Parts: sequence; C-alpha cells; structure tokens
Amino acid sequence: MQGSANLNIMMKAARKAGRSLVKDFREVENLQVSMKGAGDFVSRADLAAEKILREELMGARPTYGWLAEEGGETPGEDPTRRWIVDPLDGTTNFLHGMPHWAISIALEHKGAIVSAVIYDPAKDEMFYAERGSGAWLNDSKRLRVSGRTRMVEALFATGVPFGTKRTLPATLKDLARLMPQCAGVRRWGSAALDLAYVAAGRYDGYWERELQIWDLAAGSLIALEAGALVGGVREGQTPLEDGTILCANNQIFDQFARLIREV
Repeated sequence: MQGSANLNIMMKAARKAGRSLVKDFREVENLQVSMKGAGDFVSRADLAAEKILREELMGARPTYGWLAEEGGETPGEDPTRRWIVDPLDGTTNFLHGMPHWAISIALEHKGAIVSAVIYDPAKDEMFYAERGSGAWLNDSKRLRVSGRTRMVEALFATGVPFGTKRTLPATLKDLARLMPQCAGVRRWGSAALDLAYVAAGRYDGYWERELQIWDLAAGSLIALEAGALVGGVREGQTPLEDGTILCANNQIFDQFARLIREV
C-alpha cells in the first residue's frame, strides 16, 4: 500500500524506536537475577524508545499534539491533530525476555483515528492502516479478519487483570461463559498485538477492560480497516473513551458479544 506522508513518518519512527528496543531486549536475560534492576532497565528502555518516537514524530509535525504512556500529554498548536503513542506495549513480556511486545502509534484528527501503526520488532511485523484504505502487514499483504462462523472453532484473546485492577471477577465470569463455547482463549500480554492479530485473522475475537487510549488507538483502526466490528464490552461504551473493547469478525461478533455482555 502506498501510504500518506504521515503514515510513512510513523513507520520510519516505529522502525527507529524498534531498533533501540531490540538492542535493549538482548540485554534482558542478563538482568533476570535482579527484579529491581531489570524493572529499572526496562523503564529506561521504554523511555528511550519514547524519546526517539517523540523526536521523529514531533520533528516532522511540530504543530501536532502529543499523548504518550510515559510522557503524558502536550497540546499542539494545531488543536485538531494529535499523536497517540505507546512506546512499549507488552512491558512485562519484555521484562521476562518474551519476544511479544510492540510499538503503537496512532494519529488522531478531529477526535477520530485516521492513521495507525503497530510494529513488532522481534518478529519484524509492521501492521498499519489509514481510514478508508484498508489494513496491511509489511510491504504488501492485505489484512482481512477470519471468515470463521462457528464459535466452537473460534480462538479469542483477552487480558486477565492483575495487581490492583478491579475487573478480575468480571473477566473470570466472561471466561466461564466463553470457554465451553469456543476453541480457546489466549492471554499474550499486548493489547495492540491482540487487535492486530484479529485484523490478521489469527484471532477471531478479542475483549478487555481497564485499558488506556494508547493501548487501543492504533489497533482499533487496524482491526476496523481489516473488516472487524468494534464496540465496548458493554453496549453503549466507546472503546477510546471508556477503555473497554470487544472486537471480532462480523460473522461471530453478535454471538461473542451476547456471551461477554451477559450479566
């Protein structure tokens, strides 16, 4: 796909930050003996990646706003456009030496996500989309959601709440309803890649609560442009505002939503 100038800027920034993270990722194994040391190291890697992304994106578009997980929000001279960035989605995987984490970059224009990039440096997979132009993987592979129609054959993804998150009981109830009806559920620890995998047909659906806008902004557009249906975990919720998402191919979305939304 021949992308816009903004999309090309986003992809270039993601690759540059990805090279920095891959270099740091190679050092993680040496830090496993010290939880504090490893955690501090990952924080430095995360911040270094965000610094690269900010320099690249804001250097190319200095009037845009900025919202990122580590650096917070900076309003832009242009109030209609904003970068939404997660420099390392899947930090716990990174910390434990698991090669499943990604850089997520979205461009918002007048409240809508118009361009999106999710880059998985460990596998060198670049998922990207622009509104109205479809979703793509690497140079030329068009992404389409799966065509599965039967819940019993469908594979789903979610995030199981941990630590101080409040929604573990709700998620366990979801799993109790869903597991007997499907082919399995995966919990791989990166919301951005979960949505990209729905877009690629690797998962048939995904849901999660208690997320931040930078977790969802890029992935929701990529999934939509690949043909997925996207909504909130509860009817009437908006993913980017409410931090909950339910996403699936259009063949099983209604069946999936009924199970998850059952009270």
